[in-house]
Amino acid sequence: MERTLKTLAKEAKMRMKKGFWENCERELDARRRDARAQGISESKMERYFVGKVTDTIRGETPDAFYLKVKKLLLEEGEVSDAIGRLTDKAYYATLSYEEKQRYNLELSEKYLEALKRFRREYPFEKNG
Repeated sequence: MERTLKTLAKEAKMRMKKGFWENCERELDARRRDARAQGISESKMERYFVGKVTDTIRGETPDAFYLKVKKLLLEEGEVSDAIGRLTDKAYYATLSYEEKQRYNLELSEKYLEALKRFRREYPFEKNG
């Protein structure tokens, strides 16, 4: 759905009416205090927070694969069979040998990127 200037203006007005920015400011202050208490760089935390707020305003939804990896990492940590756990078994069964190799490589690359993202974001999300 393409968002027109008129719909963007309406959304901005609703954010102002509902206190979106005041809530953001309160949450940012709380996260600053948490970051300071944990010895985390406040400026890095602020950049992370601004990115999250920007994604919310844009209406961007979280990446489903990343959320799956994040859940696995939070529940069980880094496991040796992560690729196997993330594999779509039904789809995998339909692939030829070469396609399976390509699928495994692509899944491994996606997993490594998600792992990097998790390591980058986790310190800021622990208490948020």
